Amino acid sequence: QVQLVESGGGLVQPGGSLRLSCAVSRIMFSIYSMGWYRQTPGKQRELVARIQTTSTTFYIDSVKGRFTISRDNAKNTVTLQMDSLKPEDTAVYYCNRGLGNLWAWGQGTQVTVSS
Repeated sequence: QVQLVESGGGLVQPGGSLRLSCAVSRIMFSIYSMGWYRQTPGKQRELVARIQTTSTTFYIDSVKGRFTISRDNAKNTVTLQMDSLKPEDTAVYYCNRGLGNLWAWGQGTQVTVSS
């Protein structure tokens, strides 16, 4: 079974930065598109960014120009660099497949943007 372990969240002031990391184990990581998702209470989990096996990326409009997704196939990790954070970015962030049937979710990492 695939294991997803997210880390790097925390409390940051508006305009600040955080770098999230996701370690993926028990799969051939390099053949999968990967994504970062987020969820706030009462709302559905949404895809925030995706990176395909070709390293082609996709971002939702609200994070374009502020977030950067990357992957390291040698280390089986996917990273989300988040800059110019806004209060509306506050959520629990998760990683998973970027396309296709999703794996079981990890525990996520809480990101709180507040002054």
